[in-house]
Amino acid sequence: MYMPVLPSQHKAPFYLFNGHLQTIIPSLFRQVEGVQYQRERAVTPDDDFIDIDWSVVGSKALLILSHGLEGDTGRPYITGMVKAFNRQGVDALAWNYRSCSGEPNKLLRSYHLGASDDLDFVVRHALRQNRYSHIYLTGFSAGGNITLKYLGEAPDQVPPQVKRAAVFSTPVDLKGSAQKISKVYTRRFMKSLKVKLELKKELYADEVNLSDYNILWSFPEFDDRYTAPLHGFKSAEDYYARVSSRQFIKNIKIPTLLVNAMNDPFLSEECYPVQEAKENPNFYLEMPEEGGHVGFAEDFSGDNYYSEKRAVKFLLKER
Repeated sequence: MYMPVLPSQHKAPFYLFNGHLQTIIPSLFRQVEGVQYQRERAVTPDDDFIDIDWSVVGSKALLILSHGLEGDTGRPYITGMVKAFNRQGVDALAWNYRSCSGEPNKLLRSYHLGASDDLDFVVRHALRQNRYSHIYLTGFSAGGNITLKYLGEAPDQVPPQVKRAAVFSTPVDLKGSAQKISKVYTRRFMKSLKVKLELKKELYADEVNLSDYNILWSFPEFDDRYTAPLHGFKSAEDYYARVSSRQFIKNIKIPTLLVNAMNDPFLSEECYPVQEAKENPNFYLEMPEEGGHVGFAEDFSGDNYYSEKRAVKFLLKER
């Protein structure tokens, strides 16, 4: 029987007793051992590059992982998921967004939360290896939005080898999330983004203006000044309206799971798409009471994470 809104079995450990601790502690202190990547630089159709990290165990199935805002393939939530699927005999491909692999990309554009064209490129690049009959997608936060947008904006163009998807902590309504996130988190992102803009300015001095950067206090301000004009959007409002993945969920044609914790400090109430889950039998929504943002630790000291167990169960159900 189809249940669009799924009950959740996740419970955070007692010592991570609120959404902020559940977000921050895993981000700062989790260490994942044993993942060794082989890096490949893939040249994009616009003569830029995307750095891809492979963890191959010799499978015909592949998990493709998309990281969060200002993340990379070395983040513990990525390497933890890679390790979990390698243990299940599944190859993994984690891709770094443009400018996120430790080196600025070549073009004026960088990455944004709607860059589903780059995810499509990565999926098709993987298929050109002629090794994979099954591809699974997972994404965290920004990567979740990119993944859902990719699956729903042109569902008939998604390769048939893409079988299932599971995403976590996803701001499916970018405007609401941009307004919800606190200044404490925002300032951390602003510092990281400024470093990348400074590197970009060395390549494009006339197009990147960093004057008065430090007066920016919110994502709508940042996106209005940088994200939108550098990526072909009229404004932050236009950017949020066009790339927020909630509008695409109704079109998704493969089994897809979204897990958003109710105490996620990054997500507004618009980021819990209950109605969409009721209307699309391919889309499943899980809303645990706890978990924070890209957290989901169940036993921090034992490196036990619900997101990894849940993704394995949902994505490999048919295998």
